[in-house]
Amino acid sequence: MHPFTYHQATDAADATRALGAPAAVPLGGGTDLLVAMKEDIARPTTLVDLRRLPGARDIVLHDDGSARIGCAVRMADLATHAGVLERYASLAQAAASVGTPQLRAMGTIGGNLAQRPRCWYFRGGLPCFKNGSADCLAERGENHYHALFTPGPCHAVHPSDPLAALTVLEATVEVTGAAGTRTLTLDALFAGAARNASGETTLGADEFISAVLVPATAMGGNQFYEKLMQRGAWDFATVSLAAHRRIDGGVRIALGGVSLGPCRVNSSIEEDAATGGLDDDSIDALAERAMYDARPLEHNGYKVWQAQALLRRALRRLDPT
Repeated sequence: MHPFTYHQATDAADATRALGAPAAVPLGGGTDLLVAMKEDIARPTTLVDLRRLPGARDIVLHDDGSARIGCAVRMADLATHAGVLERYASLAQAAASVGTPQLRAMGTIGGNLAQRPRCWYFRGGLPCFKNGSADCLAERGENHYHALFTPGPCHAVHPSDPLAALTVLEATVEVTGAAGTRTLTLDALFAGAARNASGETTLGADEFISAVLVPATAMGGNQFYEKLMQRGAWDFATVSLAAHRRIDGGVRIALGGVSLGPCRVNSSIEEDAATGGLDDDSIDALAERAMYDARPLEHNGYKVWQAQALLRRALRRLDPT
């Protein structure tokens, strides 16, 4: 591991000043960053600890149904917080499915969204697109766990569980930097992730995710998260699914483990799901239609079948009739 210095930020201005130094990076729980440093794919000169920033560990539930979740809120807190469980069940379920109890006790929501892909070519330091080459080695290599939906050249997937749940809840992220604070949709945060050789987010060098903002429309309704894994526990999703039938009847569905950013299913699928009263043939047809644009690689075609199975189950659970 390369030498580095540690800086505990006291407020947002202090954090952005520290992040303005060359090769400085934000630190949350460190469950991915420290591993990446040991694997020599991250070589920061300074770790800027965000956990003591005012409000960083707070979950603030507003009366209108919206919420502000600080960047250093841990997965364990999200999974067990009574208000999150009541209002945003899919997010609590997704947080509960992350790693092990030890990892959930350390990992933060900001770090979870900003973590790097777990592709073995990238993590092994091989000359893939994310390691400075022009090509994705997984495209014609070992790709059992890689993407079904990608513009390329990278075929890795984002390992976050909460990302799918936050996508269906229409969450945004508050981003803080030297120029001030701005709000990004999840699509904007991960725009061009598969074409970005140096990272997956659109954050500037001195910026960090300071909070996740959940809108009032995310509260309640019928919502859930389901995750398929190779092992029964302590594993990343081969495919996952989050769904939400809002109180107003609108439906949102997103898949995880299939792309390097948010992957919401086609809005026409959601509109048909919102009507309800679907028979088995209609459900099968919708599940197949949702995967029309999938482009499986040589070894990950099974993910299409997994996604369709999760979609069929979700469509039945979302049916209000």
